Amino acid sequence: MTPVLPAADAPDSDATLHVRTVWISDLHLGTPGCQAQALLHFLRHVECETLFLVGDIIDGWQLRRSWYWPQAHNDVVQKLLRKARKGTRVIFVPGNHDEFARKYVQHTFGGVEVVDDWIHVTADGCLLWVTHGDLF
Repeated sequence: MTPVLPAADAPDSDATLHVRTVWISDLHLGTPGCQAQALLHFLRHVECETLFLVGDIIDGWQLRRSWYWPQAHNDVVQKLLRKARKGTRVIFVPGNHDEFARKYVQHTFGGVEVVDDWIHVTADGCLLWVTHGDLF
């Protein structure tokens, strides 16, 4: 049976979900609508071999208009970097709102690999094309 993550408003629990791969997209860090606390709760209770950040992680469009960056957004970035440092492979595919990162494709920052797109091989051998999709 797969463990269920405790609710974000439940008392702290040691329950951890272990999976091969996690995909996260459209966080829009830098916007008031970002659900940073819920994401932090999720990241604290999941362990994975590979974590894909599939575009619009940071909302550069919004940040150019009006700066908004609370501590919870720093906490999300720090948690992602900590996962990379502790052995999770973190792969970042920039999207349209964080297109500024596309000039860093084929670079690694703090253990986070920046790529244009990726082919992921599932446990049963299927191939998945990982892209943000804004190019279409």
